[in-house]
Amino acid sequence: MLIVHVFVHVKPDCVEVFKSASLDNARHSIQEPGIARFDVIQQADDPTRFVLVEVYRAVEDAARHKETAHYAEWRDAVADLMAEPRSSVKYANLFPTDPGWDYPPEI
Repeated sequence: MLIVHVFVHVKPDCVEVFKSASLDNARHSIQEPGIARFDVIQQADDPTRFVLVEVYRAVEDAARHKETAHYAEWRDAVADLMAEPRSSVKYANLFPTDPGWDYPPEI
């Protein structure tokens, strides 16, 4: 599995638009067979900061995700909403075991 945390700092006047676009992208992303989780979380003490927690079943699934129409729509929609370029960190899974990441998708 590949776990990616994407750190996003959004312009203060763009928070709601970013949230809407990101939630739409997440709803589509969890429908991809190679994605075990796709969480959108907002920092409690600074609502302009978000983390996207993306859990892919294999490294190739992350590349496939970036080829989807919903990813391209999200990328283009949020490009000008960011206060600084987004960054990401990749992680290896330790716990729960890989099957433990499964959850029923919510649409």
